[in-house]
Amino acid sequence: MNKRHINYVLVTIFSLVIFTSCGGEKKEEQQKETIKLGVQKEEEEPKADVNSNVTEIVITGDDMMKFDLSEIKVKAGQKVKITLRHKGKMDVNVMGHNFVILKQGVDVAEFGAKAAVARDTKYIPAGSEKDIVAHTDLIGGGQTSSIEFDAPEAGTYDFLCSFPGHYALMKGKFIVE
Repeated sequence: MNKRHINYVLVTIFSLVIFTSCGGEKKEEQQKETIKLGVQKEEEEPKADVNSNVTEIVITGDDMMKFDLSEIKVKAGQKVKITLRHKGKMDVNVMGHNFVILKQGVDVAEFGAKAAVARDTKYIPAGSEKDIVAHTDLIGGGQTSSIEFDAPEAGTYDFLCSFPGHYALMKGKFIVE
């Protein structure tokens, strides 16, 4: 009975050590995922670029098929740098994301349907250059992609992720003033 009691105590202590060490990692991981990366990062620009006409925007996507921004505003003709960060953990082939700004008048659902079958071109349909203002590369969990372009004329443009099926949830408005 004494030996049985010792085994029970050892198993209990071992279980507690395992559970508490795993719980700590999860808590730390949750804290990392709730950090917002911000919309504009002008405060992070070097002093030499303060007078620069570049608006830097960071947008994040995750494994839940959501962008953290649904609206982005810029000035017409201004140089824009958009950085897409995939804060999820899934591989690009499973939960890939990109950021695509469509020209005015392009139907989001129609573009999304064409994009869904364009695997070889990273879900940017061949010949669709006339429909797109700008787009990032397709990225997976933990990756980042940036694009730099001149904002088009004033108006409202749709943006989306063109990975199959994502455009239904991962979309928003790119507003040029």
